[in-house]
Amino acid sequence: MQDVNLIRNVALFGHGKSGKTSLAEAMLFTAGKTKRLGKVDDGSSVLDFEPEEVNRHLSIAAAFHNYTWKKHTIFLTDTPGDDNFLNDTRYAAHVADCAIFTVEATLGVKYQTEKIAGYVKDADLPTILYINKMDRERADFEKTIQEITASLPFKPAVTHLPIGAESSFKGVVDLVRMQAFLFDNSGKVTEAAIPADLADLAATYRERLTEQVAEVDDELIEKFLDEGILSDEDLRNGLKAGAKSGRLCPVVVGAATGNLGTELLLDMINDLMPAPNERPARLGTDRKSGKVVERPASPDAPFSALVFKTISDPYAGRLTLFRVFSGTLGAESFYNASKNTNEKINQIFLMEGKENKPVDQAVPGMIVAVAKLKVTTTGDTLCTEASPVLYEPLVPVAPVMSYAVFTAKKDDEDKLFSSISKILEEDPTLRLTRQEETKQTIVAGVGEIHLKVVGEKIKRKFGVEMSLALPKVPYKETIRGKARVQGKHKKQTGGHGQFADSWLEVEPLPRGGGFQFEDKIVGGVIPRQYIPAVEKGVLEAISEGALSGFPIVDIKVALVDGSFHAVDSSEMAFKISGSMGFKKAVLEASPVLLEPIMNIAIHMPKDCVGDVMGDLNSRRGRVMGMDSEGRSEVINAQVPMAEILHYAPDLTSITGGRGSFTMEFSHYEELPANLIDKVIEAARQVKEQKG
Repeated sequence: MQDVNLIRNVALFGHGKSGKTSLAEAMLFTAGKTKRLGKVDDGSSVLDFEPEEVNRHLSIAAAFHNYTWKKHTIFLTDTPGDDNFLNDTRYAAHVADCAIFTVEATLGVKYQTEKIAGYVKDADLPTILYINKMDRERADFEKTIQEITASLPFKPAVTHLPIGAESSFKGVVDLVRMQAFLFDNSGKVTEAAIPADLADLAATYRERLTEQVAEVDDELIEKFLDEGILSDEDLRNGLKAGAKSGRLCPVVVGAATGNLGTELLLDMINDLMPAPNERPARLGTDRKSGKVVERPASPDAPFSALVFKTISDPYAGRLTLFRVFSGTLGAESFYNASKNTNEKINQIFLMEGKENKPVDQAVPGMIVAVAKLKVTTTGDTLCTEASPVLYEPLVPVAPVMSYAVFTAKKDDEDKLFSSISKILEEDPTLRLTRQEETKQTIVAGVGEIHLKVVGEKIKRKFGVEMSLALPKVPYKETIRGKARVQGKHKKQTGGHGQFADSWLEVEPLPRGGGFQFEDKIVGGVIPRQYIPAVEKGVLEAISEGALSGFPIVDIKVALVDGSFHAVDSSEMAFKISGSMGFKKAVLEASPVLLEPIMNIAIHMPKDCVGDVMGDLNSRRGRVMGMDSEGRSEVINAQVPMAEILHYAPDLTSITGGRGSFTMEFSHYEELPANLIDKVIEAARQVKEQKG
């Protein structure tokens, strides 16, 4: 059985292009897990292996691998850094024990860096800060440290100073051992004396590190205040305690693509990051009693795990990935506490890039996969039926961009929607809905790139083309006045004719009032059997609209009078009469169009507030309030849906990629009079095109 004390569950985080995947490739290569140093730019990465990732040179989904280093087994998760794919990043933080957070020495902290750092902080993950790309032009270690200290929720404790920068970057000074390590072209490190020109700087940073370590322990701070120094052993032990608890974040430097400094990072993970059983026990809810219970990361505890990712494959079927929190799982069965059912499994796998490696059992700290489960989905808790527990699943990132989805080939429609349904299993940020008002199928995602990638996956995996178009706005019609109108239908065709006469009164209901139909017929002027037909005709007319083909809402209709013919009247005739009368009545009752209004919360740096405000005003938006969240400002506003169908890329342009937003439907309100004719004309043209 795998020794839990020698397991590390590590996830790599950082903004897009900060070098996470390159670092993971270097770690696998240095540990001897891979035979060549994979490169993102030339498509040889073992972690960015999906065609969509290879083509874009970026991580689209979390990838998993493992390696062994000095008797320790490390389970490694490489997470996306692009805004379109951060749901996997959030989920990875939820199931990891510790983090490697990459920051570029060239670009430093970006707005996106702060967002991802928030995920790591929310998960309370002990973190090593890896300052990457020290071999690139404009690499600036000091400035990067200052930005991390000022902007990120970490307390950086510099343990390694770079020797040189840019093309002259050749090694580091280890401030704990006060020893220099030089790199050769293969990434190997050799000990050396601290360069004379760095001796004073190293002494200054060593003193600063000593103060930081002393502050995390009462005994150490007393010793430091009394003696003014800590022994090497005290410094090592104090740093280890501070790092494992997350109170200090050790800083290491390197250059991932050149595999410079990777060996030192592997040592730090073993020494300074916690094993699963050194992390707080996972809290869940006892399914039987409803009480909060702890699940310690012990192989002997009852088995429990959380499903955090699903991969759908047209050939292999569904692959379910989960993190084991407690107990030991063999190739047997388990209980799905979320679905209240048992699932059988045949084989447990370790994910190694795109390859799967069978294993006999899984213990706490391991991320494993099983295939072809019947009911289990992302967010489910797996456990033993004798000791059932429920872990709270993460809520996926809300989609913010919607498109109408269709396929050029009519015969492929069923196949397309079946394919999207399978992608929904692995991508919880995707939404598929049917918009009844516009008769369109809508797919919603995190961004335009996200939805394009979904289309590429569907074409590659299922062989069907998915096309996107901006969705129609689901306008509605209503009235502001009252009207009394006759709907008389009379037709003579030889033999029995058609006759129906109905008088309708219409009036508006309060917003959200829906539809009411009232029968006020007295004296049998219309026989009882024909009255439902009148209502049916009205309902059909409501769905078709009177102005522009959009459904009519918030209206009351009363059938008040009429007449019939003993021979020529029928249910069909009264249905037509009701429809005719209703349409005439609406046109005489001051009809108006209603448009959907969205609540939107926009997050941005303070220097973007003016530009975002101005843009909202141009979109007929109303600012409802402002809040501050750290270094960000949040504008809460209400904006017509028609004005923000394409808002995601527009906001990116306005804020230089530093803005984000969430959006939800709020209510309907009247469309301004100057826009009504434009909407009606557009609807008329669409109707004519359909013939």
